[in-house]
Amino acid sequence: MQNQKLAKQLMKKSKTARYERFGRLLSLSALLLIMAIVLGIIVFVASKGLATFFKDGVSVKDFFTGTLWNPGTKTPSGHQAVGALPMIVGSFLVTILAALLSTPFAIGTAVYMTEISPKRGAKILQPVTELLVGIPSVVYGFIGLSVVVPFVRNTFGGSGFGILSGTFVLFVMILPTIVSMTVDALKGVPQFYRQASLALGATKWQTIWKVVLRAATPGILTAVVFGMARAFGEALAVQMVIGNAALMPQNLTSPASTLTSVLTAGMGNTVMGSMQNDALWSLALVLLVMSLFFNLVVHMIGRKGAFKK
Repeated sequence: MQNQKLAKQLMKKSKTARYERFGRLLSLSALLLIMAIVLGIIVFVASKGLATFFKDGVSVKDFFTGTLWNPGTKTPSGHQAVGALPMIVGSFLVTILAALLSTPFAIGTAVYMTEISPKRGAKILQPVTELLVGIPSVVYGFIGLSVVVPFVRNTFGGSGFGILSGTFVLFVMILPTIVSMTVDALKGVPQFYRQASLALGATKWQTIWKVVLRAATPGILTAVVFGMARAFGEALAVQMVIGNAALMPQNLTSPASTLTSVLTAGMGNTVMGSMQNDALWSLALVLLVMSLFFNLVVHMIGRKGAFKK
């Protein structure tokens, strides 16, 4: 009898075990909820975006290669005027140019903050970086409208609205993101890498260039991709300085548009289920696919690790 009671007590789950099981179930429920939300968003946007091709009969080729954007009307050749190529080109141009412009500044700032003067960097540059992150997009847009657009107009000619103005605004907007993630990547390099390099006779600059930056390459590339992802999805600030002309960019100073600028300008002015609305949802689907692509690139960089030299 005593052995049976003892066996029951030993088999009975403790209070700690019950709490642990509850915590696991709670974590699993949260994970399943997040997965369901993400899957629901993808399915919803895909169903709306694909309606342009399946319901309205628009050719996929015409959508991605056409240069005339005026949903609800037809081109001289008789096709629907839903050519998204100008917006796609505009989005990639401002994203790539902003990333190319901000990456050297971000790496230089991060190196100064971590390798050259950590104390001064933590006191001065870190608060400035955090301040830039907290500024709303509309403020960047107003500054671009008041400062960047006149500067581009007076320096390079044109109206001032265009790819170049959008690049300058996005440069400032994505700079804090790339800087903060690059700082984390440099701090993640083991200290004995630096000590071993200096012990072998390398100078400080040689250690930074040949050892620290090379070891932090995957993290730096991840920072750049994250910055590009933010630039590609930025809407309000770019819309205020790019000109919002759904035309193929002729040069960096001619008015253009991006996927996000067309979406924000047109989504509230269309009727749900109409051709115009379906075309905008197709642009949103392109944005979603690009967001997934950027995340896939980050995942691949993380898996690959440091590149072989």
